[in-house]
Amino acid sequence: MAFVKVYKTKAYFKRFQTKFRRRREGKTDYYARKRLIIQDKNKYNTPRYRFVPRITNQKVVCQVIYATIQGDKVLAQATSTELKKYGVEAGLKNYAACYATGLLCARRLLHKTGLDKIYAGTKKTDGEVYDVATEIKEGQRKPFKAVMDVGLTRTTTGNRIFGCLKGASDGGLHVPHSNKRFPGFKKEGDKESYNAKIHRERIFGGHVQTYMKNLKGDAEAYKRQFGKWADALKKAGVDSLEKLYTKVHDEIKKNPVQTKKDKKKVAIKYADKKKTIIEVAGGKKYIRNRKLTKEERTKRVEQKIAKAMK
Repeated sequence: MAFVKVYKTKAYFKRFQTKFRRRREGKTDYYARKRLIIQDKNKYNTPRYRFVPRITNQKVVCQVIYATIQGDKVLAQATSTELKKYGVEAGLKNYAACYATGLLCARRLLHKTGLDKIYAGTKKTDGEVYDVATEIKEGQRKPFKAVMDVGLTRTTTGNRIFGCLKGASDGGLHVPHSNKRFPGFKKEGDKESYNAKIHRERIFGGHVQTYMKNLKGDAEAYKRQFGKWADALKKAGVDSLEKLYTKVHDEIKKNPVQTKKDKKKVAIKYADKKKTIIEVAGGKKYIRNRKLTKEERTKRVEQKIAKAMK
């Protein structure tokens, strides 16, 4: 056998430093995170807020977070599943849902901090860039500022997380941004252009509406893909997604407060004396294992010995 040089020697492993858990899991970009949360030492105990939108397989989550030595603290949050109470029962991950969730998070936060009456957000949703900082008056409280935290998401033009950003900005939250990542922005050579109408269409679900119209010819496919949408429109008493989302935006601005559900305590029924088998409604049962006592463990060992000796 030929001589093989060992690179990972004992000295290598003595100096090896394990990466942070969330880095190993591929969840956090610590290079970016450091720059988002770090601030001057003379600004002690002055939180630096981040607007954090995340899109999962089933829903959209928007949060306003600040970092402490003990860990991150969430000041306000909103999820797209909450849009059901406003009338949106389908499409909880699309661009329009992202916008509505961002809007809900912003209005909820401003209501909590008492800034909702000072900064009401945009009067008209037209897709143009809106900056609440331009509305500051002398002697008035400054708007709530939060920097955008995209995490590991690819910041491509038209990405849904920028729908969350637009919703939060239109809701009265001061998130510094430009129109370069919104749908409708184009760059050809040195020329840059932005079509706010394209962005507005996405905000009100125009792309979904177009697909619905194209699919209406095939009744079976339409029912399979847009059955829930049809029921939601009928329930809201509107005939288009634009009217539905307009109604939803107005309702969010009127009442962004999160309502807590009353949890009912259900008495647990056991089917045995050791309380390991739990009975559930419908005649079903499941086992919840418990630790054996010292006497039970000793008895179990004696039984095993006796069985082996036979």
